Amino acid sequence: MSYSCHHCGTELTLSSRDTVGRREECPSCGSDLHVCLNCAHFDTTAYNECREPQAERVVDKDRSNFCDYFQLSEKNKRKESDEKEAALKKLDDLFS
Repeated sequence: MSYSCHHCGTELTLSSRDTVGRREECPSCGSDLHVCLNCAHFDTTAYNECREPQAERVVDKDRSNFCDYFQLSEKNKRKESDEKEAALKKLDDLFS
């Protein structure tokens, strides 16, 4: 499976168990990996920005946390965000 850092987009190589510990950091930028922004349950449109209904609220989405429901997301949210911004810029340029 392919995983990446939410902050810098670096591809992550994980052990066979495909999990990250609470204190693990990105080898490239040093950002925490066990964070909401790297979680498969993270969703800005959901209550508390999490699709897991039993998860406790986490205020700092980019800081390491103790959530028992954490699952590393396969999506590269940074790449998706960049693609969205590029598409919006093209649309804006079209009407400018």
